[in-house]
Amino acid sequence: MTTTWEVATIVAVVAGVVGFFVVMRGSSFVAHAVPQSAFAGAAGASLIGVSTIFGLGVFALVAALGIGWLGKRGRHDVVTALAVVVMLGLGSLFLSWSTEYAPAIYSLLFGEVLGVSGNEVGLTALLGAVSIAAVVVLYRPLLLSSVAPDIAEAKGVRTQRVEMMFLVLVALTATMSVPVVGALLMFTLMVGPPAAARSVVDRPGAAIALSVAIALLTVWASIAASYRTNWPIGFFVGTISAVAYLVGRSWAWWRTRRVGDSPAIVGSDAAVRPVEVG
Repeated sequence: MTTTWEVATIVAVVAGVVGFFVVMRGSSFVAHAVPQSAFAGAAGASLIGVSTIFGLGVFALVAALGIGWLGKRGRHDVVTALAVVVMLGLGSLFLSWSTEYAPAIYSLLFGEVLGVSGNEVGLTALLGAVSIAAVVVLYRPLLLSSVAPDIAEAKGVRTQRVEMMFLVLVALTATMSVPVVGALLMFTLMVGPPAAARSVVDRPGAAIALSVAIALLTVWASIAASYRTNWPIGFFVGTISAVAYLVGRSWAWWRTRRVGDSPAIVGSDAAVRPVEVG
């Protein structure tokens, strides 16, 4: 259980930080596609008998760079959808050839956070630290290109290059997290808590901190509830994330009603809310 808490905490922190930019950039579909690609890589690596982490990293990186490169030449949502379809198809094919037991296959999608071994903590912590360091280095151009890409271009920020580096960051996060929480649950953590935080606060630093706090509370509460009830941890992660988002949206609605602002400005997912970049 100590190992479970340690690894889940690392994953939640990284998901909260990286997920903030996923929500800001409207890249939730990408955050779904890359972990799914990592799942296919893990299935392929298991089939040929190499390290699962190697398969995760290669497939997640190929998918991320492919989405970024092809997205420049076509509709980004279509390219991302095709990546999901192809990778799910490959994952299904690899698993059909595999002799692994069903629980091992199940954990690739939904994780095995209650069965994490002690030797996974170090690697997870290392990849998590690299992810956070990458966010620190890319913070200003990443934030500016997320909020106002035209202004970013005018200031000399190469938005396409930033987009590619961001996709690599998402791939790295997926590689770190899929063995622990699975492809589907990482998508939940990278979207639910950050979206809830963005509904409550506008300032980037405060939103990131709140996103991390909600992600931590989500995984901690989910681990405790799963341990006590023997229900799947994925149920609790998904439910708590959804509830957090609904609470955030309710708060935004109440704040809009109180101050008399337009719903299209305060707390709207469809509009870009004012953000202090500097």
